[in-house]
Amino acid sequence: MALLNIGASNRDDAFYRYKMPKMVTKIEGRGNGIKTNVVNMVDIAKALGRPASYTTKYFGCELGAQSKFDEKTGTSLVNGAHNTAKLAGLLENFIKKYVQCYGCGNPETEILITKTQMLQLKCAACGFISDVDMRDKLTSFILKNPPEQKKSSKDKKSLRRAEKERLKEGEAADEEMKKLKKEVKKKTTSGTTKDKASKKKAQTHASDEDRSPTRTQAYEIDQEVSDDGDDDIKWQTDTSREAVEQRMKEQLSAVTAEMVMLSTNEEKKKPAIEKKSVEQTKKPHENGNGSILNAHEKLVNEIKELLNNKGTSPTQLKSSFASLSATPQDQMDVLFSVLFEGVGKGFAKEVIKKKEYLIALMKEEEEAVTWQKVLLKAMGSFCQGNARTEAVKEVALVLKGLYDEDLLEEEVILEWYKKGVAGDNKGSAVMMWKNVKPFVEWLENAESESEEE
Repeated sequence: MALLNIGASNRDDAFYRYKMPKMVTKIEGRGNGIKTNVVNMVDIAKALGRPASYTTKYFGCELGAQSKFDEKTGTSLVNGAHNTAKLAGLLENFIKKYVQCYGCGNPETEILITKTQMLQLKCAACGFISDVDMRDKLTSFILKNPPEQKKSSKDKKSLRRAEKERLKEGEAADEEMKKLKKEVKKKTTSGTTKDKASKKKAQTHASDEDRSPTRTQAYEIDQEVSDDGDDDIKWQTDTSREAVEQRMKEQLSAVTAEMVMLSTNEEKKKPAIEKKSVEQTKKPHENGNGSILNAHEKLVNEIKELLNNKGTSPTQLKSSFASLSATPQDQMDVLFSVLFEGVGKGFAKEVIKKKEYLIALMKEEEEAVTWQKVLLKAMGSFCQGNARTEAVKEVALVLKGLYDEDLLEEEVILEWYKKGVAGDNKGSAVMMWKNVKPFVEWLENAESESEEE
């Protein structure tokens, strides 16, 4: 059976994990008794986490026709002849209104009925509670037929189990592809290396023959060496300055020779160096207005120039960061403050939009965990230090987005949260941990369920 991504906005995402079956319809009867049967309505409703009676009733309300769902047989009927495309469009509207979270768009939600008989959607990922428009006709049907309470979250377990199996199969397929590519490279490189080795041997053999002296030349050299006696040799060393420098250049590399030569002239240049150092202490680094800049402000200006003036791409930014002398944590803190300066509402979307610039600071794979800790610490200090209430509200959405993009791991997020809650928190920090808590609980539940399995 063909599977589709849940939600029209995720239609082209090949790696989206929430899927549902493609709708299959069948027209039955004739004349006034003609009806449209949604054959796989039970499977669709199960993938959406909603009763099949809700979707069937929604079709009837939107089309102005009678609809009926039989719980025993699982048949979903809507009066009239309706094509599949039209019903699929209505199903998309149902998903937007009654399935997807209004905050992060995640379909892993549940319907809540408040004491005042209002409908809400609670997201299991980010904890956002969405208010459903009560003007819709389906809301009265849902109030009369409330959804059943979930029993030990079996649906969540099955979804996570299926996702883990899919990831394992994908990793196994990737490993097989890597092995095949390595074997092909070995076969191709072995032939080319043999050809190169044979060519090098031929060239070295020819060069040795060209450089080797002839028999007559070798005989003349031997005669000269034998004629010269040890008695006439005078062992003497030239101690002049030019000779010493020449021998130093021959024995040392270019860099070390320059260092030694500089040391010989050290006494002559001492007054000039001391004078220069005094001037530097008198005139520290200044900006255009003449105010003294500290190391942090200097780093901020350098990164702003890289991002704004040059229009640097993430790959160019990565090479530029290598030349900066600041620590990785300072670089990430400054990059975070520059990228999201003045951002309040819509903070989560901006982080996902500019994630490539954050990835530019990532080093090798073995340092991925330390990089994740640096990223989380920079995000926390950005939200707390600037007291951005709007940004603090969307911290859970930021974590969810980076977690879905495989930029953050569960263990790192949980460790960061536990350390932060245990520390001395005041003001905006308390608010941030409070907003992060639903997402952390979701991760812990997923981890505990996987351990039980």
